[in-house]
Amino acid sequence: MKLRLREVLVVEGRYDKNALSQVVDGTIIETRGFGLFHDPGRMALLRFYAETRGLIVLTDGDGAGFLIRNRIRSAIPAKYLKHAYIPDVFGKERRKSSPSKEGKLGVEGMDPQVLRDCLLRAGATVLDEAMESGGAERLTKADLYLMGLSGGENSAEKRRSLARSLGLPERIGADALLEALNTLLASGRATLDILDAYRCDDPDEQDACGHAE
Repeated sequence: MKLRLREVLVVEGRYDKNALSQVVDGTIIETRGFGLFHDPGRMALLRFYAETRGLIVLTDGDGAGFLIRNRIRSAIPAKYLKHAYIPDVFGKERRKSSPSKEGKLGVEGMDPQVLRDCLLRAGATVLDEAMESGGAERLTKADLYLMGLSGGENSAEKRRSLARSLGLPERIGADALLEALNTLLASGRATLDILDAYRCDDPDEQDACGHAE
C-alpha cells in the first residue's frame, strides 16, 4: 500500500520520481539535476510547497546529490524541510551501462521498501483519506477547462495571470497549477471565490473561455 504524504517530495530526476511513485501517493517535484540552480521559477514552486505542506528532500548519496540538497537548504528555512537519506549501496542501475562516478546506487536504484523506510525515518507525515481531504472541495481538470485555464487559445496567459495573483511561478503548467490550487484550498490559504472571474459554466459562453463551440 502506498504512503499518502502531507509533505511534497523533492528528487533529482524523472527516474527517481518513477521509483518513488511506486511507494508514495502524493506530489513529487524534480529539481532536474543542477537545473534548479538556474531556475528561479522551480525554486519558487518549492518555496510555495514548503510553506503550505512542507518538503522532504531525497537526493542521491553522491556529491552532486548533496550539492542539490544544500542548495535547497540554503534557500528554504529549515522549519519547512525534512531530509531523507538513502543508504550507501554499491552497484549500478539496470538502465545504465556503467556505475556512477562514486559507484553508488542512486534513489532510482533503491528497493521500494528501502525508500519507504527512508521516508518514515525522516518523519514523513502519513495521512489517511479523511485527513488529506480536510473537507475542502477539490478542483479537477474539467474545472480548469471550464475556466479556460487549460485547452484553450488563451489558457497559458490566463494561467500566468492567476499564478501571479496567487504568488506562484508564472510558467506553471496546467497540471501543476491544479495541484497548487488544491493545496491552497485544503490549507485554507485560498477560497474558490478567487476563481470566480475565470468561471464559464454556461455552455453557450464557451467561446468566451477560449474554447470553440
